[in-house]
Amino acid sequence: MWKHVLLYGLVGGVLIAGLKAIEYRWLIVEHSFEIYGGIVAVTFAVVGIWLGKRLTTARHTVEVREVLVPAPAEFVRDEAKVASLGITPRELEVLELIAQGLSNNEIADRVFVSENTVKTHSSRVFDKLGAKRRTQAVQIGKDLRLIP
Repeated sequence: MWKHVLLYGLVGGVLIAGLKAIEYRWLIVEHSFEIYGGIVAVTFAVVGIWLGKRLTTARHTVEVREVLVPAPAEFVRDEAKVASLGITPRELEVLELIAQGLSNNEIADRVFVSENTVKTHSSRVFDKLGAKRRTQAVQIGKDLRLIP
């Protein structure tokens, strides 16, 4: 802190001596409007930048906790709902693997199909469930008792 104060004082003294050296009186009398205008402009710019950074920085702390909820041991799939939605066994299998958190590539490796086939099954399941995202499809599937 003291270093900054001393440095500030030293720079101020050098500036004052410089102004004296270039005919301080002439400069102030002839160009006072420009000097004061420049000082005001620099002050507003510095304060504006400082205030903008201070107000726009995010100070929120997000705490993420992973909670594992075991599936009930007595899960019974609602076969009537599966039939009414027209979900095929393969699509149901893909939905279960999505619920396990696997990527399309991992699902393709697990069920021995191409990644494009997994994407097709996923999009059909999304359409049948009315979901737009994987997490939404999993939640709807759990709510309808399609997956544990």
